[in-house]
Amino acid sequence: MDPDGTGPRRLRARFRPGRTRWGVRKRATASAVVVVAGALLVAGSLLLILLQTYLSASTETAARRKADDVIAQMADGDVEEAAEYIMNTAHAGQYVQILTPAGTVFASSAAAGAAQPVTALRPSAGEILTQKASGLPDLRDSDHFLVVVKGAPVGGDTYTVAVASTVQVQAETVSTVAWFMLGLMPVLLVAVGLLVWELVGRSLRQVQRIRRQVARINVHRLSGRVDVPPTADEITALAVTMNSMLDRLQASEQEQRRFVSDASHELRSPLATLSAAVEVASADPTGASWNELKDVLAGETARMRYLVENLLTLAKSDDGGLRIDVTDVDLDHVVQDEIRRLRATSAHRIEADLKPVRITGDPMRLGQVLRNVLDNADRHAGSRIRVTLDTRPGEAFLAVDNDGDPVPEGDRRRIFGRFVRLDESRARGSGGSGLGLAIAEGIMAAHHGTICATVSPAGECRFELALPWADPVELPEGERGRSRSPSPKPGPP
Repeated sequence: MDPDGTGPRRLRARFRPGRTRWGVRKRATASAVVVVAGALLVAGSLLLILLQTYLSASTETAARRKADDVIAQMADGDVEEAAEYIMNTAHAGQYVQILTPAGTVFASSAAAGAAQPVTALRPSAGEILTQKASGLPDLRDSDHFLVVVKGAPVGGDTYTVAVASTVQVQAETVSTVAWFMLGLMPVLLVAVGLLVWELVGRSLRQVQRIRRQVARINVHRLSGRVDVPPTADEITALAVTMNSMLDRLQASEQEQRRFVSDASHELRSPLATLSAAVEVASADPTGASWNELKDVLAGETARMRYLVENLLTLAKSDDGGLRIDVTDVDLDHVVQDEIRRLRATSAHRIEADLKPVRITGDPMRLGQVLRNVLDNADRHAGSRIRVTLDTRPGEAFLAVDNDGDPVPEGDRRRIFGRFVRLDESRARGSGGSGLGLAIAEGIMAAHHGTICATVSPAGECRFELALPWADPVELPEGERGRSRSPSPKPGPP
């Protein structure tokens, strides 16, 4: 809220019905019309300029050619023959005069123009000059003219040939084209507006249908999906993406429901045991029941603490908040410590083939991963567990084999889910909570590593762990039994 308390009121006013801005359809149509109008104006102006230039150039070229033809008739000094030529070839819109060296009219293609020259320009021999004139009063012609004047040498004198060509026709042509374009432009803009309005409307109808279908989907109807149009365009991609998102949401919601249900089920048993034991102990005034039940209470309390800590670890892993203390770690020493712990509690034969490997990571978290994997192998082994640590290009590789049955291929991804037990009939007390492998996968992901279930070359059950590894470290023989990593600090599980 704003300091003056007007924030919500201002927000409501901004989105009040009836005051909404133009929608996509109106904006797209208006933008298309404006763009097309601008393009038509620019293209039309350019066209008119080019047309005007072309017509003017054509008129001047024709006038120059006429002047050259007249001068060609005067080449042998026969000016009379040139005068006869301009009279025979005269046509409307073009006037030709032959001017004497003194500037008088020697011959004219029009009788009305025999008294007065059409121009005062007097070029030298071979020189060409041009001039624009607004009307020729002596010829009683008010049109605009382009006058081309060229000097013609005749017997040592310089005559002048003047050709006046009207440009009124060209101006009228350009004007006619301009008015035609102006009259056609509104029709084109209306057609473009209607076409864009219809096309955008069709696209938005698909979007509107998707919006209505998505609006009907809620937490109780996550199975609903939107229709995918067969247009193979962006709307189809939107529908496919929307359905993919709904698939992920439904899977996440189902996983969350199953997780909550399994967590409640796991916690219900120790809580019931604690509640019953407390009631029995409180009903016995002698305290004998307390002495008999204290071991049970301690065991159930430890079990609840283990479950809560594992759930907290998984929650942090999901939120990306799993705390990793990065340091140099001798992975072979971490593996040795966990094997030593397992040998003290397991009845199985445990074999180890470890190569010295130093990586970067959190020794406490990596030890937690190895403990979970080794405990899982101990529960399913027949008589033997084998641990192998080696290196591959760019990674440290750890294999944990046991001679129990391999994980079925269809379950090798599922076993890393939460509360997943492939043998649902076994007791929870001996079978674990089903969180160990899920936690191991989360910690490995935080270390940019991987963990997977597979089958060993001997056909036994195997878990493979891979962690990023830089350069090999060659340890002297006397140092291979000592850890070079800092002593790990106690941290959260």
